[in-house]
Amino acid sequence: MGEMPSAVLFACTMNSVRSPMAESIMKFLHGARIYVDSVGVRSLDIDGYAITVMDEIGIDLSRHNAKTFDDLEDNYYDLIIPLSPEAQHRAVELTRVMACDIEFWHTFDPSVIDSEDRERRLVAYRQVRDQLMDRIKERFPLTSAVDT
Repeated sequence: MGEMPSAVLFACTMNSVRSPMAESIMKFLHGARIYVDSVGVRSLDIDGYAITVMDEIGIDLSRHNAKTFDDLEDNYYDLIIPLSPEAQHRAVELTRVMACDIEFWHTFDPSVIDSEDRERRLVAYRQVRDQLMDRIKERFPLTSAVDT
């Protein structure tokens, strides 16, 4: 486990499912203690299934505005966490001009589930949500040795 960063950027391919989920989970758990943002290599409106499964745990994603790496106003992050291979490549390009750590968390894209079965799709989205929640809790613990 690494140190607690002051600014974290989550990145995925479209900034419509995985990275908004991660951003909102991090904000839900840590509030303003850590600056958190998310981007995609490209942008697409927030995914309705992502809104639904995050709402199930009390997090509202409905107002998320997708953005890309090019839309970033601030390039100061201690840590970039790409969630897709495409975002990983873009993060590496970005860190050529800024000092920043990268931790690649390869995360399944549930939007690729090709099914008319709504429940089957929701199950995939819930799995991603829960995996991100677990990974964030592990990497960014709610209490540290300093707090105890």
